[in-house]
Amino acid sequence: MSHRQPVRVGDRHAFDTLIDARSPAEFALDHIPGAINCPVLDDEERRIVGTVYVQTGAFEARRIGGAMVAANIARHLRDTLADRPENWKPLVYCWRGGMRSGSMVTWLRLVGWDAQQLAGGYKSFRRHVISQIDTLTPQLDLRVVCGATGSAKTRVLHALAERGAQVLDLEDFASHKGSLLGSLPGVPQPSQKHFETRIAAVLEAIDLKRPLYVEGESVRIGRLSLPLSLVARMRAAPCIEVRATPEARLAYLLRDYAYLGDDREALADKMGVLKEMQGKETVTRWQQWAREADLPHLFGELMALHYDPHYEKSQELHFKAWAQRRSVSATDLSDQGIEAVADAVLALDGRESPSA
Repeated sequence: MSHRQPVRVGDRHAFDTLIDARSPAEFALDHIPGAINCPVLDDEERRIVGTVYVQTGAFEARRIGGAMVAANIARHLRDTLADRPENWKPLVYCWRGGMRSGSMVTWLRLVGWDAQQLAGGYKSFRRHVISQIDTLTPQLDLRVVCGATGSAKTRVLHALAERGAQVLDLEDFASHKGSLLGSLPGVPQPSQKHFETRIAAVLEAIDLKRPLYVEGESVRIGRLSLPLSLVARMRAAPCIEVRATPEARLAYLLRDYAYLGDDREALADKMGVLKEMQGKETVTRWQQWAREADLPHLFGELMALHYDPHYEKSQELHFKAWAQRRSVSATDLSDQGIEAVADAVLALDGRESPSA
């Protein structure tokens, strides 16, 4: 059996399985990509042990917690880990690389597996994520895909990825479409930490010598903030604008946001935040259309009166290379039209091609 010192974050890929020994709530907030959750204390048990520690002291907390840990590890050995082979090599981590992961490593080693402990636990991984984003972002050969609301930019990114291009889909990671109406029904946004973890995972995996396509975003997507180093790199990167006709954009929005008509009152409430900017009369009209699920009229006016008037100024303000942008025209944003846009985007850059 190996008795190496606790391993570093950069060595995690050498192991068969990553085991997160923290509670389910901690795991849900963020975890190392690919890890499985085998908590040695569940959320309620962790609360109980913490309370005992404060009220009675460390010994009593360890006595009570030790029994819980032993029972939970036994359950994992019977269930989740029952089919692991003799030569299985897991890496275990908890919050700081302390007692929770140490306890599991001890038992897994007693079974005969070459279990190891991640030095510093999740906290060391979190430092790694921040370091990777700040270190790799300035090296990115970014292409920022821009376009007025309804230009199908996210779908264009998907089509680019299907063609072998490197893509960073921030809205997918944020579970939000990045606009006033961008929240997804029944889909909560992840934690800020998990959002950043997913960004770092992409940056670690890409070829820095090839372009990376990303959608032009504001500093925030819903309630999540983009890493400042990524914002700075995006602001300085060359832009590619999807110039779709208003008719194509409206048709796309009616397909892509059709679900907004399912909760008419919620849609009307969202319109209410625009009263100061658009005036009571206009917003009252929009709210009436929302309650009637008259999305063609609502989306048409939102484009014409709210989104489009601010688009050009916003792009000039946020992207230093906006004046030198390259453009791709689109009169059709159906599936086939979006594929044609992706091909045209790739054709703008000699280093990328549909066969890349």
